[in-house]
Amino acid sequence: MTLSEEARARLADVVELQPTKNSELQERWGLESGSEVHGYLEEELSEYYYRDENSLIRATPEAAELVDVEPGVEGGDGETVIRVSGLERQAFEVLAGPEERSQSVVSVLHDLREAYDVDPAAEEVRSALQSLKRKGVVEVEYRSVPTFRRAAARDDVRVEAREED
Repeated sequence: MTLSEEARARLADVVELQPTKNSELQERWGLESGSEVHGYLEEELSEYYYRDENSLIRATPEAAELVDVEPGVEGGDGETVIRVSGLERQAFEVLAGPEERSQSVVSVLHDLREAYDVDPAAEEVRSALQSLKRKGVVEVEYRSVPTFRRAAARDDVRVEAREED
């Protein structure tokens, strides 16, 4: 299957953002709905992606080879490498460790404000934490509200900020 330039670029996005979901690709691609994303994936990239057990979109190994883009999550010699947005990187840095008490979104927001002199909306912080959860480096503990902590020691994960569009 020969891919158009647009399809190749979009496949590179799937590889880079994986694991991802329709809404992230919708935002990246400037589409109107998640249904449009699904339709595009099925029509243009069906051979190069699949949905995992959590219905998250992942690229096939062939896709990563074809577009020569680094996947969003890599495993290596005891170290995981993830490529994330700047806010996700900052959230990972301030987030409680695996042995510490998990933090609420608001607690992480306050830590971000203090550590980085930024003022994201609580929804942006929640989204960043959920993205890190999907990448497997943050876990959720449900108390009266969902709370988060790193799933691995800070030194076991190398967090790289991906270039923003």
